[in-house]
Amino acid sequence: MFKYCDEVLACEQVSLLEVAARTGTPTYVYSAAGIRQQFHRLRAALQPLDHSIHYAVKTNSNLAVLGTLARIGSGFDIVSGGELSRLQRLGVAGDRIVFAGVGKTADEMGLALRAGVGLFNVESWEEAELLARVASDLNAVARIAMRVNPDVEAGAHRYISTGTASEKFGIPYREVVELYARASRLPSLAPCGLHCHLGSQILDTEVYRQVAVRLARLIEKLRAIGLTVESANFGGGLGIRYRDEQPPPPEQYVAAIAPPLGHLGVRFLVEPGRFLVGNAGVLLTRVLRRKESSDKTFVVVDAAMNDLVRPSLYSAYHGILPLRRQIDRPVETVDVVGPVCESGDFLARARELPRLETDEIIAVCSAGAYGFSMSSNYNSRPRAAEVLVDGATHRIVRERESTDDLVRGETDWDCADRGADITARS
Repeated sequence: MFKYCDEVLACEQVSLLEVAARTGTPTYVYSAAGIRQQFHRLRAALQPLDHSIHYAVKTNSNLAVLGTLARIGSGFDIVSGGELSRLQRLGVAGDRIVFAGVGKTADEMGLALRAGVGLFNVESWEEAELLARVASDLNAVARIAMRVNPDVEAGAHRYISTGTASEKFGIPYREVVELYARASRLPSLAPCGLHCHLGSQILDTEVYRQVAVRLARLIEKLRAIGLTVESANFGGGLGIRYRDEQPPPPEQYVAAIAPPLGHLGVRFLVEPGRFLVGNAGVLLTRVLRRKESSDKTFVVVDAAMNDLVRPSLYSAYHGILPLRRQIDRPVETVDVVGPVCESGDFLARARELPRLETDEIIAVCSAGAYGFSMSSNYNSRPRAAEVLVDGATHRIVRERESTDDLVRGETDWDCADRGADITARS
């Protein structure tokens, strides 16, 4: 996906220097081939099972990324009405969509039911009751999977670990059978599966095996009292390599979840996000200046924590590469920081890098997941452009925001009537 060609970093067959020259910086660049490659890897591993793959839209919701996945057969996992709207713009059929999330509103439920969304992951009895009322009002029946909180520690950063009893997600394991049975008695709900998502960046497949064993026990209990369970949804969370991690291949993941459930004849649903797009994206940024202090060197770049918050939020590591490779340049230890007025505005700290000069373009690696989708306008900074590369071609798939975009929809309520007074007082 990303490699040096004639000493210049390229995405597929496109020079990233060419992309930066055309679009400016900061700019996110995604590899369509990289996304397709990861999807096909996972689909091949799951092939022995009855399965469906539902990409987690929150990871990277650019329409071009979603379209790339839709065209090769992916389903989708959404957590908001806005994400549903994106898929509707692409003509994605509702039965390819799973609606997850702990805080669905009645309006969002109604939109999803009208769109024919195939499955709702329900996280509480209160949510089930609300969904039942909304479905009844629409003369619809909502197919649901109950999200199980298995109280299993997945080893991820505490902000992205979702499967322990202390987190807000899911229904406690001991309550699932009772609530599933109660939901089955509501005419506008059709319980048909169980769902469990442990978090993100999971590198140990043993935790998936533990969850599969626990789900199998629940399925057996539910079927023993005459209830239907058609599917087991394992969410996402498959880890990728950012630095020196050794993420397990998808075949190892399948080997963990299949044996405990294989005899039960369920359909396996998975909701990968980072695994499909994380390493398929980089963030291009320009060096604004070098700043030397008595004991530290700062490389100030034009991308900031509003563009890529993961280092500040999670202490996440992202590799950094100069677009021009020079073998003989010296190596130094620097902090790579942005222009935002926060001490937490950094992309790397105490990082050994080839000496970077003013106006040089660098690539922040493994930025395809939770990069742009978590970006903001903090400090009134327009958000970055996005580019998709496919082979030897590339196109801008999201224009860089302008300062006009920043204030669109805003108004000073009395500016029209008292503009002269405001000017005078200032």
